[in-house]
Amino acid sequence: MKSAVIVFPGLNRDRDMIAALTKISGTAPALVWHQDADLPDVDLVVIPGGFSYGDYLRCGAIAARSPIMDKVRDRAANGVKVLGVCNGFQILIEAGLLPGALMRNMSLKFVCREVKLEVANAATDFTRGYTQGQIIRCPVAHHDGNYFADSETLARLEGDGRVAFRYAEGTNPNGSINDIAGIFNEKKNVLGLMPHPENLIEAAHGGSDGRALFSGLLGQAA
Repeated sequence: MKSAVIVFPGLNRDRDMIAALTKISGTAPALVWHQDADLPDVDLVVIPGGFSYGDYLRCGAIAARSPIMDKVRDRAANGVKVLGVCNGFQILIEAGLLPGALMRNMSLKFVCREVKLEVANAATDFTRGYTQGQIIRCPVAHHDGNYFADSETLARLEGDGRVAFRYAEGTNPNGSINDIAGIFNEKKNVLGLMPHPENLIEAAHGGSDGRALFSGLLGQAA
């Protein structure tokens, strides 16, 4: 699987994502600057975490209006897989690729810790490396990860199996409605999540629970 990582000014987790994709796929992803006018021919586009544009205005609001995002929207509409992690999730929402909003954590504090996640839908290309209802470990690091959607949108997400991951075992770090940690678009080829699976893929990280997200996309054994 060929992949590309979008690079915005202010990101600080792009190298982690590049390392994860390279280690698991055996091939380094293409790096695409946010001002570029086109994307290479790839199967997966990833928007990593960090603080694009210093989180001014709203998290992801400026990045979502970068020239490359028009191409990301086009590719997503044509079935290319798109993954947004943390700030990448915020950018996907601001760009209209995913519904809802990511608000300030309920504690009003930056949260950096490990949480438990329940795999809410294992029947997708992103999550097929897991089993339905599986509980995994995953780190989080964010200040604005409190997911919210109106009742109609929430009903569609729940009814259509578009909740990908939920915070489990009382570890919700931000107050997200229905413990939502990650969601899909309608076609389920776009995934946004706040936790960082790329930071738990090998023994050196203290575990490999995040690896199956990437290996599942690649059709490999976790």
